[in-house]
Amino acid sequence: MIIVSILRGRDNDITGFEVSGHAGYAESGQDIVCAGVSAVTVGTVNSIEALTGTVMDAEMKNGFLNAKLPGDVAPKAAEQVQLLLLSMVVMLQSIEGSYGSYIKIKDVII
Repeated sequence: MIIVSILRGRDNDITGFEVSGHAGYAESGQDIVCAGVSAVTVGTVNSIEALTGTVMDAEMKNGFLNAKLPGDVAPKAAEQVQLLLLSMVVMLQSIEGSYGSYIKIKDVII
């Protein structure tokens, strides 16, 4: 199962996220749940950098992605970054709605 932890500050803003595990929906290379989650999460990290200039501190290896915002997000970019992260959550919730046996999303207040 894929576990997605959405890291939130006390103000409910998203400060980062962690994705771990494998869906187990199908064989490696054929697993549409893993492919969808990877496309959404990696695409979000790349979009944040390309569209806002904010570089997330990201670590990725097989079955794992940890991405956190730096402490110095430019005020002008902060709102855009939150919108992109909220969009990621909506997309992941759509996957969870269809494939809930293979992915779980949880909020973690830090």
